Amino acid sequence: MDYKGIITIEPGKRGGKPCIRGMRIMVYDVLDYLASGMNYQEILADFPYLTQEDILACLKYAAERERC
Repeated sequence: MDYKGIITIEPGKRGGKPCIRGMRIMVYDVLDYLASGMNYQEILADFPYLTQEDILACLKYAAERERC
């Protein structure tokens, strides 16, 4: 999974936090939904503009950040 085309960081958007495809939904938001017990289908139903690939990119991004 290459998240580099999906996870974007823009200094003027959401305080420079990593977001999904330039939208205002942050990686943190998706990770928090998963941690609260939501599954992929629930997240995708609540946010129809997201894809399963977006969710996987958030997980991969977080995993790589923890590796440092």
